[in-house]
Amino acid sequence: MNVKVVFLTTLYLVITACSKQTTEAPSGIKPFGTLQELMLSVIDPNVDPIWNAVSTTVTKDGVEEKAPSTDAEWAVLRQHAIALIEAGNLLQIPDRQVAVTGASTSIHPVEKDPKAIEKLISENRADFALKAQGLQEATKIALVAIDEKNPDALLKAGEGIEKACEACHSAYWYPNDKRPVSWKPLGQAESGLFARLIKSADLS
Repeated sequence: MNVKVVFLTTLYLVITACSKQTTEAPSGIKPFGTLQELMLSVIDPNVDPIWNAVSTTVTKDGVEEKAPSTDAEWAVLRQHAIALIEAGNLLQIPDRQVAVTGASTSIHPVEKDPKAIEKLISENRADFALKAQGLQEATKIALVAIDEKNPDALLKAGEGIEKACEACHSAYWYPNDKRPVSWKPLGQAESGLFARLIKSADLS
């Protein structure tokens, strides 16, 4: 009986420690920018080149295919993928503000205000961290496609990244929206998915 109690106590301590690792930042690591700034300054500039790397454009002159064709182009994409994976770590640092005071975070008609989003994230830290890790895992698949220099796999991986982003936005930015979200099809050159989701605050 005593052995069982000791085992259960040890198991509880291990689970508690793992939970704290998921929701608490190591000593000395503190957020500086807001989530809005992180998305606009780090995530958006690194995810857009991945999404726009492979495309098909139909014009009056025919079909134009776009894909990386040189080692240098694939190398640049790899840098973007690495930065995006690391951005997933930045998202998991707790106590990060969603936006500066007075900022509007999106043009989405049913989106919560920044403070409400911040409260929802704070109450669900473990889930928010898992969603950030989902972005990392989706980007790692894109990284494999990049290393293999496989445009078709990269295009498919980009869809996975988009789903990972939407999983987080729909859970924390507009959880009450029951309508399907219309996204730009991948492979059409247009930068700024996060810029369309998040209005840039006037930080001057």
